[in-house]
Amino acid sequence: MGWRPGRVEAKYAYPGAQIAIDPSLRMGDNVPMGTAGRADLSRITVVPGQRSGQPCIRGLRLTVWDVLDMLASGMTETEILLDYPYLEKADFPSVYAYASQTGRQRVSR
Repeated sequence: MGWRPGRVEAKYAYPGAQIAIDPSLRMGDNVPMGTAGRADLSRITVVPGQRSGQPCIRGLRLTVWDVLDMLASGMTETEILLDYPYLEKADFPSVYAYASQTGRQRVSR
């Protein structure tokens, strides 16, 4: 599995997984990568008065930040799904995309 122009092996992905890299992109280009451009952001809701207006998952009282904190503490997606059975596997790409989009907006201000 050597390096090939335009492709890079993903260090933390499934063994042998590869991510396509657009050779026209340069380091520092601010473009959505991976699933960020395709995630269903309609799963992320902001309801005034619910969790102080923080972004929640599908109107539930679990915020994007709660899920990211759990992941940052070392929990896996599977462990989170076991602890919060009302979450769905499809919620995770939306959480990642929302966080990515929010981070880009803050950086570009």
